[in-house]
Amino acid sequence: MNSTTMRRAGLSIAVVAALTGLTACGSGDSSDKADRGEDKGGIKLSPIAALRTVEKSTDKADTARVDGTTTMGSLSSMDMKGVMGWSDGITGNVTVTFTGGTQAQQMKQLGATELDYRYLKNGFYANMGDTFASQAGGGKHWVEYDYETLAELSGAAGEAFKDQMQNTTPNQSVKMLLASGDVKRVGEEEVRGKKAVHYSGKVDVADFTAKNSDLDADKLAQLRKQFEQAGLSTETIDIWVDEDDLLVKKSEKGETKNGTFSQTAYYSDYGTELNVEKPPASDTMSFKDLMNKQPAV
Repeated sequence: MNSTTMRRAGLSIAVVAALTGLTACGSGDSSDKADRGEDKGGIKLSPIAALRTVEKSTDKADTARVDGTTTMGSLSSMDMKGVMGWSDGITGNVTVTFTGGTQAQQMKQLGATELDYRYLKNGFYANMGDTFASQAGGGKHWVEYDYETLAELSGAAGEAFKDQMQNTTPNQSVKMLLASGDVKRVGEEEVRGKKAVHYSGKVDVADFTAKNSDLDADKLAQLRKQFEQAGLSTETIDIWVDEDDLLVKKSEKGETKNGTFSQTAYYSDYGTELNVEKPPASDTMSFKDLMNKQPAV
């Protein structure tokens, strides 16, 4: 693999994997439809009311340990684990391991099967490994991606991505269910040995994203077109909530042109300590610099 091809692979893979970390960590209108009750402390609560309590409890927790798996059709499958925070934008230290699909093959050629990420308020950093550093990174291991640049290059979807990266929390899936109005209480189950209540519903992804962004009419139209091109319309979301009204598991599933998208994530150790540091400047190159090394097309 030559250095130009390696740079291109590194750019695309790092951004996709960064989204994996974000969505696993994964603000919004809500609806008061649905009225299937549950008993909590002798008080009858609808799923909507119960999920509002979960939303508030999770928001207040600030940090959590996260691990999970993601599959995107034939494109990739990956595992992720780390600690994420959301008190002032998304921050965190996360490792993504590629386990299958075409991107796993590309990662083998890059000389690494996992990427380490550091999420900060205005961007994220990806450690691309020794092979990338020696052959494409000018000796530098870390690539800096700032959200402003990613938004500029990706149109309406980039603007929504930037907003999501800076504002999402682990209860994003809770908010999506609240916004849909289509949520039901499935029942009580166990999640890794803990009692939990299972909720499920379907969400119009483009509609939810549009409601929870500051895009104007033209960019909203672009966004919907980009979702249509990806073949993504609705997602089925399942969440599990423990006795402390905290999210302990979530599952998302939808169909895209690349095949089925599915993600399962688990949450634990809410309030755990989190320290995120920028990589050394001497070992970091920016996304813009990487793009500038691309030959003109």
